[in-house]
Amino acid sequence: MSDEGRRIAGRYTLTEQIGRGGMGTVWRADDEVLGRQVAIKRLHARPELSADELATLYERTRREARSAARIAHPNVIVVHDVVDDDGRPCIVMEYVPGPTLAELLKDGRTLPYQEAARMGLDMVAALRAAHAAGVLHRDVKPGNVLLGAGDRIVLTDFGIAMTDGTSTLTKTGEMVGSIHYMAPERIRGLTPGTASDLWALGATLYQAVEGRPPFRRPTAMETAYAIAVDPLEPMKQAGPLEPLIEALLIKEPGERPTAEQTERALQAAWWGDSTAELPPPAPDLTAVGPEPKPAADSSRRGRRRGRKGLVLGVVAVVAALAATAFVLHRTSKSAPGHAANQPTTVASASPVPEGYHLVRDRQLGVSFPVPDGWTAGKRTAEGVTYTDGTGLAGLTIGVVDPAGPNPSTHFADIETNTKVNYPTYRRLRMQQTTFRQQPAAVWEFTFQGRVRVFRAIDLGFGKEGDREYDIYLSAPDAKWDTYRPVFDKVRDGFVTSAS
Repeated sequence: MSDEGRRIAGRYTLTEQIGRGGMGTVWRADDEVLGRQVAIKRLHARPELSADELATLYERTRREARSAARIAHPNVIVVHDVVDDDGRPCIVMEYVPGPTLAELLKDGRTLPYQEAARMGLDMVAALRAAHAAGVLHRDVKPGNVLLGAGDRIVLTDFGIAMTDGTSTLTKTGEMVGSIHYMAPERIRGLTPGTASDLWALGATLYQAVEGRPPFRRPTAMETAYAIAVDPLEPMKQAGPLEPLIEALLIKEPGERPTAEQTERALQAAWWGDSTAELPPPAPDLTAVGPEPKPAADSSRRGRRRGRKGLVLGVVAVVAALAATAFVLHRTSKSAPGHAANQPTTVASASPVPEGYHLVRDRQLGVSFPVPDGWTAGKRTAEGVTYTDGTGLAGLTIGVVDPAGPNPSTHFADIETNTKVNYPTYRRLRMQQTTFRQQPAAVWEFTFQGRVRVFRAIDLGFGKEGDREYDIYLSAPDAKWDTYRPVFDKVRDGFVTSAS
């Protein structure tokens, strides 16, 4: 290849072409300064664009790459640098050896729904991190899902596959980008939002379990038309993933589930063969928080209120499998770096009760007692959960940053969504109070699981503009008197970095 051996920015030597897409070519390269391998994406030449249009495209690409570099998450490709090659921007990224999901699915191959759900959990975690940083992906597809070592799933090409303001159609009428994974609103020429990335995730999951994209047609134009107007073909191999995929592929972006709701449904599907009854999910403490900045999706607030897409899809999964938020992702495989969150001895608001150990969670900036024998599940940027040995009781410690006007307002918003999600929900109390001289609220409710009734209590406290902390306990209602003291001991021993 003519570009093999080419040196870029005085330090990167192209060694092997490892990918090619609609916007550019990806090369493996040697970083001669740091002595490491990297991946470099070079944009294709665009002779159909004027000089002004090229300048705009290149500047937007540089800006998008800088935005993507802000995302720090194990399931997101690391963007090291953006450099120029004869005026054309090149994105320097982490090199992840291994195949793509597209290669795994080649020739119509499929995955068991459990494996698809496992990969989907990592993909939606990557999207949540990107959206929180104000970055849209715009080209989620199997070809942009890297399968790294140790079951690591890495989503690549964040924010650089498509730029704001560019047309889906070129001047010659040729489709730009990956048409099979473009959301209907993009087909219609509307501005994409976070829901557009989730539609593409749904299309990727559909292909993973069915062996083909959901609206595949003989030509790109026929595919675009089908995405915009045709109903979804029924799935045959999706199992408990089917309702979620249907919800993600709803035509109207405002009716699709949020990333948080998608994560819960994927958790439920991943555990779909388990016979163990798990506690109901903790309230989503981030879904009704402040809008992400600067790329908030104007449709999110409507989706939080439990619109039709949620009713059709996510509720069917979550309600049927009941309460899986406490077993968050691969509990048998702790991610690297979690050792820093293992229990250590620190000062607390009260002595550590007998039968408990103290956890210092550096990521959340808190410490708290946890009953001996309770184990941590997957953490997120907003919280961590612990479950007891039966799998029936769970403790969630969460944060919302920044806090809203008052935790009681926050809880009331979450309750609105909960009533839609769980018809058996019944409020016991919603009480505004104070906790350690800060505005606080206590929310108690019950919920019917697959076999039994669960009861939950949630304490939220924090001042507007600061950080809100939430302590949530859920357990079988019949054994509530046994488990309720756990909440009291955790609350009394809870210490924040600001305490």
